[in-house]
Amino acid sequence: MLRLRVGDALTLFDGRGGEHAATVAEIRGDAVSVEVGPWQDIERESPLAVTLAQGISSAERMDVTMQKAVELGAAAIQPLVTEKALVRLDAQRTESRLTHWRRIVISACEQCGRNRLPEVRAPVSVAELCAATQGLDARWLLAPEAPTRLRDAARGLSEKLVIAAGPEAGFSDAEAHALSAAGYTRVNLGPRILRTETAALAAIAALNAIAGDG
Repeated sequence: MLRLRVGDALTLFDGRGGEHAATVAEIRGDAVSVEVGPWQDIERESPLAVTLAQGISSAERMDVTMQKAVELGAAAIQPLVTEKALVRLDAQRTESRLTHWRRIVISACEQCGRNRLPEVRAPVSVAELCAATQGLDARWLLAPEAPTRLRDAARGLSEKLVIAAGPEAGFSDAEAHALSAAGYTRVNLGPRILRTETAALAAIAALNAIAGDG
C-alpha cells in the first residue's frame, strides 16, 4: 500500500470468493480512499480441495510451508502437535502463532491472486486428526519408505484429500502406525528424502500437475 499513488489500480477481496477492481482516489497520511468497481465472479481455486496436516516445525520452516502451500492451492492447513516436534507451544504461544500464520496466509493470497482465504485451524494431535478425518476417502501419509508412489495414489483421486506431513524429525512410530490404522495411505515422493518444508509442497505441486489445474 505504501507504493500506491492516486489513480493506481488495485484489487479488493474479502476472502470469501470473487473480487472488486478498484482505484486509489485519495491518500491522506495512513488513510486511503478508493473507488470500488463492480463485483467480479472470479475464482482461482484448485479443483482439488487439499487439506495439509503439517507437523509444526521451527518458525521459519513453518512460515515457508504455510506461504507456499497457499500459493500452490491448499484449501486448508491443519497444524499438528507431534511427539518428535522440535517446537513446543503453550496456550499463549499457540494463539500467537495462529495469528501469525493467518497473516501469512492473507499475505500469500494477496501475492498469488487467490480471493478465498484457506482456513488455518487450531493445532491438534495426530489422534485428533485421525478422528476428525475418519469419513474421508482420500487420506495420505507422506513417508519416504512407502511402497506407493504419488502418481499411482493420484489415480482416480477424489476432489477432497488430506495430506499428513511430519515435522523435522518426522512422525513417531506410534503416530505413523495410528495414521496407517486410521486409513491413511502411505505415499512416497521418490527416492530422495525431503525436508519438512519441501515434502508437502512437492506433493501439492505434483498433485496439481497430475489431477488439478497445473
